[in-house]
Amino acid sequence: MDEPSKATEDQPTPRMLAWAKNSAAYRLAKRMMTERELADAIRRKARSKFEDISEAQLNALAETALAFGRSMKALDDQNYAEIRANSAARSGRSKRAIARKLAEKGVDRSIVEAVLVDADDFRSAVVYARKKAFGPFRRPDVEADDARWSKEIASFARQGFGFDLAKRVLDMEREEAEDILLGPA
Repeated sequence: MDEPSKATEDQPTPRMLAWAKNSAAYRLAKRMMTERELADAIRRKARSKFEDISEAQLNALAETALAFGRSMKALDDQNYAEIRANSAARSGRSKRAIARKLAEKGVDRSIVEAVLVDADDFRSAVVYARKKAFGPFRRPDVEADDARWSKEIASFARQGFGFDLAKRVLDMEREEAEDILLGPA
């Protein structure tokens, strides 16, 4: 007698499945998400919404939400990674920082590597220097002493740029840096 009830405990109810689809649609309409982000969000919310939900039911709800997102063409880790990587590179993020952020979001390593093949760390470093008013973009009233130079190099390092690249950008003339920014992205 316990055997049939055990089978139903592992299967989500139709109400749970409908909720998973609606929740996925709502979340994906608000912002792009990776598959792992959506699955984690569905599991987290389902735990608080449904009493005594089993691990198997949680996994089934997450899989239902993922399948729904894929079928609606709203869930695509490759597309997500391309958009996020291009945006981050344009805003001055290094390949290393972009790869770390995408990995945190649950994007597969092979997708991250493929997306970052064409990323230009040099242009991103120049963009970062402009944002922070470093090197060629330093204000004329700011003295370029050893302490300032060390702080700027350290800032580049924290953002994932290598020493040689940071030194190259900091040693540029302003006109050269502006030409790089005006060139093709």
